[in-house]
Amino acid sequence: MSPAVTDGSADPRTARTRAKLRAALLAACEHRPLEQVSVAQVVRGAGVGRATFYLHYDDLHALAVDACAEVVTEAVDALHAWDGAPPGPDAPPAPLAALLASVHTRAPVYRSLLREGGGGPLGGLLHRELRRRSLDELTARRPAETGHDLTASAVAGIFTGVLADWVHGQVTAEPEQLAGRIWRMLLAVHATRPSHPESAVTGPGTSPLG
Repeated sequence: MSPAVTDGSADPRTARTRAKLRAALLAACEHRPLEQVSVAQVVRGAGVGRATFYLHYDDLHALAVDACAEVVTEAVDALHAWDGAPPGPDAPPAPLAALLASVHTRAPVYRSLLREGGGGPLGGLLHRELRRRSLDELTARRPAETGHDLTASAVAGIFTGVLADWVHGQVTAEPEQLAGRIWRMLLAVHATRPSHPESAVTGPGTSPLG
């Protein structure tokens, strides 16, 4: 698993302190929205002083972004968990369903960090990282084609927005069902990318996702 995006230090003490603060924030978000969590609650849960908190983070938003880094990495990896050609529309990558099942079990936390429509600390980071990964892989796989920026934005927007609406109860589906529906939508986005407007999910022009 990649380190949190704001770690920036190989010092084990720093890593341990930040891990405690991240865990304390996530625990607090089990019971109340992020906007109602205070620094005092977090440092009390982490067993550190307020001054220590500010040695590592400017504010709670910065801590929240750091706390979201692991699930963002898992989400981005889950959508790219295949080699060669991607699985078909009826066979989403297994890690995608596993990720959604994990999110489902901690829905209160994700409702706090991921606002409806895809906003919030988790939404912003997830959209940015997923778009970056998609754009990088599309460019590497099909360097001669155009329109990768639009496709990457669509992939990031669909996944982030659907995930947010799902944890907020706007979308009704079990994790495995949702994994299949999201996967079919993402395949369709790639199949109808700007340079191949005539293609369908299983028709001519279909090629691996970025």
